[in-house]
Amino acid sequence: MFSRVPAGRVDEAKPCAQPDARSSTTFCFPSPAAMSATTTAPATETIPWELFQAKMDKAKLSKAAQGSFQHNFEQLVRGVTGLLPDSEIDPVQELPQLEALKESGEKGPDIKELLKKTAVLKLNGGLGTSMGLEKAKSLLEVKGGKTFLDLIAEQIKYTRQKYDSKVRFVLMNSFSTSADTKDYLRKAHADLLEEPDVELMQNMSCKVDAATMKPAEYPENPEMEWCPPGHGDIYPSLLGSGMLDRLIADGITYLFVSNSDNLGATLDLDLLSYFASSDKGFVMEVCERQSSDKKGGHLARRKKDGRLVLRESAMCPDEDKSKFEDISLHKFFNTNNLWVNLRKLKATLDANDGVLALPLIKNKKTVNPRDSSTPAVFQLETAMGSAIECFDDADAVVVPRSRFAPVKTCNDLFGLRSDAFKVTEESTVVLAAPVPPLIKLDDKHYKLVDQLEALTPAVPSLFNCKSLTVKGRVKFESGVAIVGDVTLTNSSNEAVAVRDRKFENEEVDVSSQ
Repeated sequence: MFSRVPAGRVDEAKPCAQPDARSSTTFCFPSPAAMSATTTAPATETIPWELFQAKMDKAKLSKAAQGSFQHNFEQLVRGVTGLLPDSEIDPVQELPQLEALKESGEKGPDIKELLKKTAVLKLNGGLGTSMGLEKAKSLLEVKGGKTFLDLIAEQIKYTRQKYDSKVRFVLMNSFSTSADTKDYLRKAHADLLEEPDVELMQNMSCKVDAATMKPAEYPENPEMEWCPPGHGDIYPSLLGSGMLDRLIADGITYLFVSNSDNLGATLDLDLLSYFASSDKGFVMEVCERQSSDKKGGHLARRKKDGRLVLRESAMCPDEDKSKFEDISLHKFFNTNNLWVNLRKLKATLDANDGVLALPLIKNKKTVNPRDSSTPAVFQLETAMGSAIECFDDADAVVVPRSRFAPVKTCNDLFGLRSDAFKVTEESTVVLAAPVPPLIKLDDKHYKLVDQLEALTPAVPSLFNCKSLTVKGRVKFESGVAIVGDVTLTNSSNEAVAVRDRKFENEEVDVSSQ
């Protein structure tokens, strides 16, 4: 129970005069009118927790999911900013390197035995809406007729066959992706769908009315009163579903987690061996930041307790922005490839009433995101990598950039579908060309997958391409090769097709040819 401090103050929140019980928690905060008034002691409105609890009970959310949401809501009510200034952290300058671990030649535990104790979990809750998709992003064809999900499934099967050891496989689906994903598995990989605990369902989070701080209401479409809770929900989902206990009971100790659209995030056996030998509770794969990464978050060490933390851009005070973007000072970023010791996760959750105290990510939107006239809401989310600060023995390992290869845009997809990349026997996608091509397609015409596919009936050869920039609507047909640095421009209003031609270190206006 907390009393939210007025905007602009940094006092600790004061407890309300209510019984301290989760089932009857009451939150007190300044009323909207009082928040806009120039008083030092604004009137408060009382919002009983039962409004949220009843809604989540009706939706049959687990105790763990409700506890996680309550923690997030308490941060919202408190007015927690989450700011982490440079004065409170130390830069992380040195970490173990994966390549050095491989070169050491040290023999870890028997791989076959390790795999029996290992589960691979892929985050599969996203729809890929930024690329114009309306189904699970993992069902997008990536290369050679294979989807992300095909490649992931084949990687699991290959590892099982090669090492004669049944590593477990889990997909964390959302209410938006579950049906499509299971339908696809039923057709293409029915054997996996029949396995126990192949699906972990992501929870739902109540949207919070920004004006009243009550559960958002939208009778026209009640589904819009809910939102995804972010991938930090993996921890309450594992606990609340009972899967965490079942995996541990089945002898599973090590969990490798990554995004389904990161083609570089394969089950690396050297990392698995290192993680198992280290006996750490949590290890994060990080990459060295480059100039293109300076706006993104970084790893740091909190001074007050020595724990590793993630600092995102929203957590950095304005006066520290220059240090935040200094990649020589803050050298590492999170790949979202994580290794979790399930027994230690269970112990940490048990010690904290089933809730990991992850930093809040607060997004302000409208209850109907497609209608700006609908009421404003807060969507409360968390990030799974933030759990690094919840473990006493957490660590990080520097991995090659090749382990961070997410497909976020049609530029990425265009390159992957070309001959610059190939699919290996292990069903991994690796660079085949001397250097990865830098692709910059015109967002007006190639941003969405259906636009890309309409203009690329045949992806050009990019094996010898350094960079390709396309301005306007250029339609790629068969026989096109790009060599070196090339810019293609179509200054006309109609699509112009190119075929049976090599472009090499040149800038060409195809509309004039």
